[in-house]
Amino acid sequence: MTNRPSQQDFGATKVPEITLAFWVIKILATTFGETGGDAVSMSLELGYLLSTAIFAVAFGVFVFAQITAKKFHPYLYWATIIATTTVGTTFADFLTRSVGIGYPGGVLVLVSLLALTLFAWKRLFGSVSVDTTMSAKAEMFYWLTIMASQTLGTALGDWSADTAGLGYAGGAFVFSVMLAAVALLYYITNVSRTILFWSAFILTRPLGAVVGDLLDKPLSKGGLDLSRFTASFVLIVAIVIGIHFFWATLSHTKALKFSFGNKQAE
Repeated sequence: MTNRPSQQDFGATKVPEITLAFWVIKILATTFGETGGDAVSMSLELGYLLSTAIFAVAFGVFVFAQITAKKFHPYLYWATIIATTTVGTTFADFLTRSVGIGYPGGVLVLVSLLALTLFAWKRLFGSVSVDTTMSAKAEMFYWLTIMASQTLGTALGDWSADTAGLGYAGGAFVFSVMLAAVALLYYITNVSRTILFWSAFILTRPLGAVVGDLLDKPLSKGGLDLSRFTASFVLIVAIVIGIHFFWATLSHTKALKFSFGNKQAE
């Protein structure tokens, strides 16, 4: 299995190796996106539109810093991921609730947006593999795709838990099984690694959405009724610990590395 460059070799690409540590931190980040986004839009009563505007500004600042950086910085990278997942949370809620198109309409709009972004990226660079992110323009498509996937994932998570009747625990179980299926396909098939990567990336977002809701929704609605601010604080601490500890150890464990760029990339 061919591995991507190590963190010390990120002169060209500023996207991290895809390891177990990556997926653990990604799920924590998407869960934080749900609790943090809801804390600002609901607990602080700023509303979905204003909250989206605030998080969009943060997203723009972090993306600019990420693109102009000369090398890979784990904290900057994950801060940008968190920015995409918080703006994705509030924007998805704005579309499905404030605009009033509901979960089916929101999912349709967001699937179309994601497909359009991937189509443009593929058309311009010949691939949507993370290995193509070696220029500012390609990296911009990478972050736009992530933002679209995070927003879509929020709507999917809320739809499954609320409208589909799975509940938060049921939704978490379903999306966990789907992620496990993607991992199994990685190990036993030659399915495009790029397809598997983006499938897993998208699925971690609805998983984070339902887990976040499980933490902070009232007991009467099937949640654990934790404070959104408390849950968000615990999650951000876990993310920092994950970056500091897991990134330094698990990222260099060969058995836990996953190649997504060189085996049937399309």
